[in-house]
Amino acid sequence: MKTARGSAVRVSRDVPRFRNRRQHTRAHADCRLMYSAEAGCRDVLMGDGTATDLSHHGLGVHGTVPVRRGTEVTLFLYLPDGQDPLLIMESRVTWTSGHRFGVEITKMNLRERNRLHYFLSLNPKASA
Repeated sequence: MKTARGSAVRVSRDVPRFRNRRQHTRAHADCRLMYSAEAGCRDVLMGDGTATDLSHHGLGVHGTVPVRRGTEVTLFLYLPDGQDPLLIMESRVTWTSGHRFGVEITKMNLRERNRLHYFLSLNPKASA
């Protein structure tokens, strides 16, 4: 324990910083992505980044442009399978912390959802 001018400073390592409210387990991922959203009347927000974790129902993102909680975003996820990016047309930002944020997938077409399920089933490091 360090002291500064007579007062003790203690950091508890037992208490998590954030309570995990996820309904589905996510696993580590490292996939490039691009995202876009409406940012006002005629403005479009665009950013790129990395998916840091991934599941059938959501993902964690470290992006170049911060977003707000509740924002509806479109994602282009570059899976390492060499195909065109996986398109997630409808998703919602559920939490933010600077340039990091969590996204819940609200709707995907069947082809894209099957592709995501297949990718997760073949990649133990990125399976839910």
